[in-house]
Amino acid sequence: MTRFSNLERLLRTSETIGIDRASRVVVFSDLHLGDGGRNDEFRHNGQLFETVLRQRYLADGFSLVLNGDIEELFKFDLQAIASAWDGLYDLLLAFGRNGFFRKLYGNHDQALLDHHDYKLASALVESLALRYEGQTLLLFHGHQASPFLNEPSSVFSRSLFYILRYLARPFGFRNYSVSYSSRKRFAIERSVYDFSNRFKLISIIGHTHRPLFESMSKLDYLNYRLEELCRGYAPADAARRQAIEAEIDEVRAELESCYRNGFRKSLRSGRYDAIAIPSIFNSGCCIGKRGLTAIEIEAGMIRLVYWTRDGHRSRSTGERLNQPEELGQSGIYRVVLNEDHLDYVFSRIRLLA
Repeated sequence: MTRFSNLERLLRTSETIGIDRASRVVVFSDLHLGDGGRNDEFRHNGQLFETVLRQRYLADGFSLVLNGDIEELFKFDLQAIASAWDGLYDLLLAFGRNGFFRKLYGNHDQALLDHHDYKLASALVESLALRYEGQTLLLFHGHQASPFLNEPSSVFSRSLFYILRYLARPFGFRNYSVSYSSRKRFAIERSVYDFSNRFKLISIIGHTHRPLFESMSKLDYLNYRLEELCRGYAPADAARRQAIEAEIDEVRAELESCYRNGFRKSLRSGRYDAIAIPSIFNSGCCIGKRGLTAIEIEAGMIRLVYWTRDGHRSRSTGERLNQPEELGQSGIYRVVLNEDHLDYVFSRIRLLA
């Protein structure tokens, strides 16, 4: 057995769907659907998520991939979840008319395999490979990179089940943004990163709840952007220098905000090598306090986007990023956190990995 045996198995056995520059695909993960009650961590974003699905992605012809931990079966019974979110299930199935709808399972909803009457059973798979101009984007939840979490009957998995159902749920313990410890999260990301580089592909995961774009977290990108701006300052003319100084102030303010609003350990760097190879992406989660994140693939581009009702608070930083755009008159805003051409991403992987 090799270090990547389980991830290699996913690569061999995944269903493959071809996409091209005309394709539109959106990826969400980690909804952790509950029973609709006060301990349901998805409830506060439920209406936001359904509106985004219906008015943006379904209306604009996107295919949909849900990348694991959609139901929170460690805390709730499937029947209670299905009853609370039956209308959402119908909306998810409607994406099959746009192209395809696939629901990948994670460690929190792997038990769905035992429920043959599950409403979304026809879309349920472990992983999915998208082929774009001869290159592979492999989608899987991410727990498969951990030997402790991949096997549902392991002591660790059983212990986690009982802790969450009989301790976390009754006492209302929540986890809005971080899955497991920073050290374990980093180890999983590093394993997926090394696997992706060995096979020269893009991996899109969830599981850790930490959005990643081109193997970089938000903190990494802001530091990278600062370095990029400083390097461009010396040869710039006076007008350009003034613009660079203003942007440096914005980036520094955003970095300081990151450290004020989060634990330093949870902001640990996602850089695994001196040169960042853009081989791992993470769609984040849908249980954030102020919104949810997703990965979009459209017109040959790949994007990390953020949806929120707090449009006035969603400042963006950097020339590549957009200001909040309102979805119609819904009061819901979309922010492009980062984006790049798939051709460029695959070229970097091929040349650097």
